Amino acid sequence: MIIANWKCNGSTEMVLSWFEAYNIEFNFENYDFDIFIGLALPSIYLNHFDREDSQFNFAEWGVQDVDHSDGSRTGAISVDMLIDMECDFSIIGHSERRQIFNEDNDLIKEKLKSLNNRIMPVLCIGETKEENDKGITKDILKNQLEIVNGLELDESFTIAYEPVWAIGSGLTPEPKDINEIHKYIKDVVQSNSANNLIPTVLYGGSVTDKNAESFFKEEFVDGALVGGASLDGTTFAKIVNIFNSTKKT
Repeated sequence: MIIANWKCNGSTEMVLSWFEAYNIEFNFENYDFDIFIGLALPSIYLNHFDREDSQFNFAEWGVQDVDHSDGSRTGAISVDMLIDMECDFSIIGHSERRQIFNEDNDLIKEKLKSLNNRIMPVLCIGETKEENDKGITKDILKNQLEIVNGLELDESFTIAYEPVWAIGSGLTPEPKDINEIHKYIKDVVQSNSANNLIPTVLYGGSVTDKNAESFFKEEFVDGALVGGASLDGTTFAKIVNIFNSTKKT
């Protein structure tokens, strides 16, 4: 599974040129069409293009956040709206939502519950540099994962491990360390969810076409949530190609 998170970037011109570049680089001939490729464009562009068109229909479409309710909530987007737009997934709990918009576990849990068994949730978790330096990464992740305790999770439930200190910094943990953390995340969710689900776990945090293969070779890395590198259609296609070839071997 590979998901592009464009964050607050984009324009009609950019989307069109992005797809043109992607289609040139993407290796259609050897592609495993069971692989999930997701695009989390700004939601304003979600229904802006004909997704049945050949240049758009390779991907699943999603949003970068969702509200847990509807009604008198100016500026919010509800789960029912996403369903109406045939949206496939929603990211929740991204570190930027936690830091900039002060979202806490209680709010993120409400979002997860509103999505669960309706639209695929992609829950972001991760530690800061200070927390990593203190050696408390697993404690932080376990705390963030408390929102799944006792929930019967949809089979599509996905987690993106994004060490906050790696996002946009060019710094990344060692692949073996990422693999260990991903195994830990799977174990925690399996132990605490009502249906003992083993989730899909993606890595996010300065993923590029230069380092992606080293991550994808690890046993417990199921793909990537790609930020900055996803803004370039050629680069994102290269990452998809690398994932496709790596996971086939």
